[in-house]
Amino acid sequence: MTASSATATVLQAREGLRARTGGPQEDGPKLLEHVLGWTLVVLLAMLVTQTGLM
Repeated sequence: MTASSATATVLQAREGLRARTGGPQEDGPKLLEHVLGWTLVVLLAMLVTQTGLM
């Protein structure tokens, strides 16, 4: 292994470690998100109809 290939390997390893940004996880609470989302939709629809915007 040459010095340049070792440097490239170290840089690739560092990039691999920094690849994740701490975003949302894949196995999050999907049911809770759906329930809260639909609740927001229903509340918005009720607000629109009560104020006579539609």
